[in-house]
Amino acid sequence: MSESAVWIPYCGAAPLPAELAARWNFDPILLGALTIAAFLGLRFSAASPALRWRFVLAMALLFLLFVSPFCALTSALFSARTVHHLSLTALAAPLLAAALPVRSVPGGWGLWAGVHAATLWLWHAPPAYEAALSSHAVYWLMQASLLLTALALWRAVRAAPPTGAIFALLATMVQMGLLGALLTFSATPFYAPHALAPLAWGLSPLEDQQLAGLIMWAPGAGLYLAAALTILARWFSAEQAATSRPA
Repeated sequence: MSESAVWIPYCGAAPLPAELAARWNFDPILLGALTIAAFLGLRFSAASPALRWRFVLAMALLFLLFVSPFCALTSALFSARTVHHLSLTALAAPLLAAALPVRSVPGGWGLWAGVHAATLWLWHAPPAYEAALSSHAVYWLMQASLLLTALALWRAVRAAPPTGAIFALLATMVQMGLLGALLTFSATPFYAPHALAPLAWGLSPLEDQQLAGLIMWAPGAGLYLAAALTILARWFSAEQAATSRPA
């Protein structure tokens, strides 16, 4: 039996390279949800151009991830799925967090760093991942849990003192690097839904998985490192400014 007959993920069966450009996702429920979210977000941020642009960028990224042909590409390549998840959690989530007021999140940065890490590892366990590509409901549970726990983490980071924010980001970087290393150095492919489709894209299933691990290990973890270094630089600048003021 072919892979496409077994695995029918939300974004559709895995496309061949020649088919990708035509594989837009015009699911009316998705488009309606994005439209409502865009309307509410733009209305909420109307008083602040800076907040509005952050929200617009986040919504444009969500459109790219779920409506453009990139959605279909994630059905074919696990490495594309990794880019999808990183874009959701390390780009869209912080943009949305930056478009919201700075407020403490119940549980604080320690809780949400742990919850988000557990969520990320859970959905990369083969049984959970295969369930998400077998059921639209489980697929959206995966996407929503990754985005919402990441959003809570980034909001907690914004509200935390610099030491807590930096620790949360570095802890997230480390656990993501460990997951990336596990995928990179595995001698066998883990994910049955990607057992055949990568071949049409010039990759073996193991090469696709290893590429996914490298993406998660280097640029993925690097996003959190960059955020931690940015907070550290701002902290040092504020400390220097405070000490240089005349008494």
